[in-house]
Amino acid sequence: MSYSESAPTRMPGFAGDADQLLEARRIILAEADALRAMAGELDACFCDSVRLLREVRGVVVTTGVGKAGLIARKISATLSSTGTRSYFLHPTEARHGDLGCVSGDDVVLALSNSGESEELTGLLPTLRELRIPVIVITSGGDSTLARAATCLLRIGKHSEAGVLGLAPSCSTTAMLAMGDALALVVSQLKGFSASDFSVFHPAGSLGRKLRTVAEVMRQGSAVRVAEESATVREVMVQLGRPGRRTGAVMLVDEAGRLSGVFTDSDLARLFENHRDFQLDLPIEQVMTRSPITVRADVLLSEAIELMSERKLSELPVIDELGSPCGMLDITDVLQHVETAAGWVEANVGKAAAWRAA
Repeated sequence: MSYSESAPTRMPGFAGDADQLLEARRIILAEADALRAMAGELDACFCDSVRLLREVRGVVVTTGVGKAGLIARKISATLSSTGTRSYFLHPTEARHGDLGCVSGDDVVLALSNSGESEELTGLLPTLRELRIPVIVITSGGDSTLARAATCLLRIGKHSEAGVLGLAPSCSTTAMLAMGDALALVVSQLKGFSASDFSVFHPAGSLGRKLRTVAEVMRQGSAVRVAEESATVREVMVQLGRPGRRTGAVMLVDEAGRLSGVFTDSDLARLFENHRDFQLDLPIEQVMTRSPITVRADVLLSEAIELMSERKLSELPVIDELGSPCGMLDITDVLQHVETAAGWVEANVGKAAAWRAA
């Protein structure tokens, strides 16, 4: 029998796909149970740890060995991206000189399920001498690390998932969740905002999701602004633009504040309804007054949702004084924002209809 004709390989111990799915569910539920148990046991030590991390003058140094070390790296990354400076220090390298990068202004966050990892316990005398606070995430309170902790966060003693119950699974899941809880609570207490978050995530889909209106809007010579007292004809002639232009003119009052908009669709309707005599009337008589607007510092995703809900092809952008500073155009949004993929897919077919409506 050729390779292509051979029967599908079965995993040892599993009769078929149903058994595999059943075991996978057991593993996932075992880890979920570990998280529920840990959440129910949180106490004042968590708040003490949050206080240390919030008030740290230096950096948060995370450390751990093996799988716990990998989790420590991720926690450090989460802290850094949510407003708390942090780096990972490998405990073995720390004992060979790298401990010199830790200062008395820092806080150490050490992870070990057993609390007896030799690589970590070997750091304790030096950390004690330097008077550096140590937050320990471990299974219980009767280990060497637990007894030396400034703040002790117990994840509980859990059997690892799977038939063998040996590979770190429930324990590392609990460690990760505890670290996430620390980082996100500290971030919230610091008043860390979505705008702050975007500073540390300028690239990738997350960075695109956190773009502000200011990064995509048209501005300067790319937008059309006129006084509301000018006639429709004057505005259309004076504000002609080469190439692709926005489909709306923003009108301002004597103080320079946005008072209305006049779109290409509005112009077309004047001709369709045989009202071309209004071309020589002040544009304020035919403009849309008090249009929906947005500020430049608003997240682009929020502006997109607003445009979708109100079926807008153009969205004027105003400053704190109410004066126009840009225009968000549906075409630019569709071209430049990948994070609007779901919205684009649902609405790209409507864009032309909105413009003609």
